[in-house]
Amino acid sequence: MSDILNTIKTRRSVRKFDGRPVSKELLEKVAEAGTWAPTGMGRQSPIIICVTDKKVRDELSAINAEIVGNPGADPFYGAPAVLVVLADKSMPTHVYDGSLVMENMMLAAHELGLSTCWIHRAKETFERSEGKALLKRLGIEGEYEGIGNCVIGYSDGPEPSPKPRKSGYVYYI
Repeated sequence: MSDILNTIKTRRSVRKFDGRPVSKELLEKVAEAGTWAPTGMGRQSPIIICVTDKKVRDELSAINAEIVGNPGADPFYGAPAVLVVLADKSMPTHVYDGSLVMENMMLAAHELGLSTCWIHRAKETFERSEGKALLKRLGIEGEYEGIGNCVIGYSDGPEPSPKPRKSGYVYYI
């Protein structure tokens, strides 16, 4: 249990990546961890799209930057890979299911010596025609909602220090 707690306590969001590619083997391990996340009624509503193609990665980054109102920026912070999590809208628990997938992947990546950051606006990206076109190109059918973009790579510098835990976080009855 101490290894799990240590991984949880030491994982940080990284916002500066050195651009080195992540091996397919490591990305497969991270994605596999996502597939083991608990989901409502065990229905496994999420899907994971592992993006390492620079053109597609840059396309997703540009859409994200436009949505946030900062065209030309890289909201993916130079990360070479993005694991996009979407979930089937027909499941009432789809947002929770996808969020658990994201967390499993971020913890697994940290355990493997990789850095990550959860980048929002996947929902808005895949509501747009460009996002829907990407899913169609990949042969993904169904009604999916974007949950998050897990950018992944190697940190360019030290990871941030943790913030102290707030008082009153847990109440015991």
